[in-house]
Amino acid sequence: MSRSNGARRVVVTGMGALSALGNDVASTWAGLLAGRSGVRTIDAFDPARVDSKIAAQVRDFDPSGVIDRKEMRRMDRYIQFGLVVARQALDQAGLPGRMDGALAERTGCILGSGLGGVTTLFDNVLLMAERGPDRISPFFIPMGIANVGSGQVAIAFGMLGPNFATVSACATGAHAIGESWETIRRGDADIMLAGGTEAAIHEAVVGGFSSMKALSTRNDDPEGASRPFDQGRDGFVMGEGAGMLVLEELSHAEARGAEPLAELVGYGATADASHITLPGPGGAGAVRAGRRALEKAGMSPDELDHVNAHATSTPEGDSAELQGLATLLGEHGPSVSITANKSMLGHTLGAAGAIESIATIQAMREGAVPPTINLVDPDPWTNGLDLTPLMATHRPIRAALNNSFGFGGQNAALIFRRWDG
Repeated sequence: MSRSNGARRVVVTGMGALSALGNDVASTWAGLLAGRSGVRTIDAFDPARVDSKIAAQVRDFDPSGVIDRKEMRRMDRYIQFGLVVARQALDQAGLPGRMDGALAERTGCILGSGLGGVTTLFDNVLLMAERGPDRISPFFIPMGIANVGSGQVAIAFGMLGPNFATVSACATGAHAIGESWETIRRGDADIMLAGGTEAAIHEAVVGGFSSMKALSTRNDDPEGASRPFDQGRDGFVMGEGAGMLVLEELSHAEARGAEPLAELVGYGATADASHITLPGPGGAGAVRAGRRALEKAGMSPDELDHVNAHATSTPEGDSAELQGLATLLGEHGPSVSITANKSMLGHTLGAAGAIESIATIQAMREGAVPPTINLVDPDPWTNGLDLTPLMATHRPIRAALNNSFGFGGQNAALIFRRWDG
């Protein structure tokens, strides 16, 4: 077994993505690199009654190549997203459509969702209120609960290994990847599908975030509404989508001739223990997560070339992250290329950490950092950091940090290293 720092080494051998910029990894990445916004006026429902009328929706989604049409009616949109990105990732990894034997027993899945099947939940509650509980769908519970996406992936593809969901709001996808990494490192699996999925653009969810004053109301300028690190930001923009990685123990991947796309080398998870929605002062929890990830990777901050920031476009969150990055990176900070994918993807909640991990890997593979769009008046806490404003930059990237933070003060940091063979 290949080991690093006394543990088994884990590489990424497949990826799958759905986003407002495209329905696969290639189109999502091309949109990010071009600085294209996926934010539009909401058409998933009539937004007349909500303050924020904009979102980054997945468009032209057709899961029929992966899911039988009869089964589609028994799956919430978040589950459908998860199955489609799982199939994409398995295909890139060169894994079979259906696993059996030892391969099945040594393969697991951790697919998280921040909110689960919210459309199913709200629609059935309304149906009950109008017509009584006997009209609730028998699929109400298995379509609505947040763990069934992960279970459906195992059912569809025959995986018999560890299987559960992480739920940590906007850190969900990153926690799923980090915990899958730990599962392989300790020998409980050789392959893990890991990621996040979210389909929560529903009037009740948008209304709830709006009542918190968390969402942007720049309704007359959808493409300019998500403004991470910009002083003109007024809240985040709802997004939806999914991301999935195939994580694999290095010698297992080598034995079957799979091509590693990157190596996952560090993971840190911490709590702010401070506030249910606001980050801890100075981004202290994020700093501790980043330092723990670096420690596990056996790296120092000056070995990082790139940071994919959480950067939701909220005033308090962005400022705290900038302070945390300045502390974590120290004197090396100005040499690191930082980007905020949510400026284009909106905030995909439980899927964000997974989609942004894919973007981080693509940045390393192609030596290109997507821009932070709409950044024209930087936050005072920038402190000389390079936030890649408006235009993509090209540079070699040896290693990169992906930050993810969730309501409740839950933080996750992932460190990927470029695979050079």
